Amino acid sequence: MTKKIRAGLWGFGRAGKAVAGELLAHQDFDLQWVIKKHPPRTIRYASQAFHREEDKAPVYCEKDLSSDFYKNFPVDIIIDFSDAGSYKRYAEAVQSGIKIISAISNLSEPALATLKLHAQHTAILYSPNITVGINFLMIASSLFQKIVPHADIEIVEEHFREKEDTSGTALKIAKSLGLDNHKHVNSIRVGGIVGKHEVIFGLKNQTIRLVHESINKAAFGQGAIFAAKWLIDQPAGFYTMEEILMERMRQQLSLMETHVAT
Repeated sequence: MTKKIRAGLWGFGRAGKAVAGELLAHQDFDLQWVIKKHPPRTIRYASQAFHREEDKAPVYCEKDLSSDFYKNFPVDIIIDFSDAGSYKRYAEAVQSGIKIISAISNLSEPALATLKLHAQHTAILYSPNITVGINFLMIASSLFQKIVPHADIEIVEEHFREKEDTSGTALKIAKSLGLDNHKHVNSIRVGGIVGKHEVIFGLKNQTIRLVHESINKAAFGQGAIFAAKWLIDQPAGFYTMEEILMERMRQQLSLMETHVAT
């Protein structure tokens, strides 16, 4: 039997709860604990939908953590869906050799610089949107731009009405395409949309639209699982979801070329 990946989860908001549910349900993972910013009130476990004791993960409050928390409650990997300042709390985990997935949107340049320093000692993967589909969209957009560099390009991001900031994913797409995000990123806030990103290429007699939509926040958990299963075997270094997908795409293209040649 393959040993399960012991995971710890930072963040227990709407996305964090969905991620916890996916980790608890997955046969290859053992969710050891969840850390949230504010003290749990009536919630003692990461999911009340699971009734067996082994299907539960305790929830701890961030301010109550001791300096030896990771030694007392060891994990193989931390998945972070908390807040933009969480990178400041990574040092002790890094010292313990724990691998980290940061799924925080809009990390600052100093935060990214800190992650890259930590990556000298352990494997760290950063993705502002960890769904598999959105990262494929980013790769496909960059490739199509190279094919038709004269096309007009606009990015449209749609989210639930309470989201205030511009989507970090949309900003990353704009940056990867060399676009001014103030001119080419269009934001829409309506209803309860989980997240939708569209890259529009305009040519003289045709329009090409690349679209990704998250139907449920569980997609973040599935993306985190996809990333964690890859990252667990990697040496110290700084990685992205695009790198994982590019590696898989190269493998598939190689197989296709071999098939065509035969």
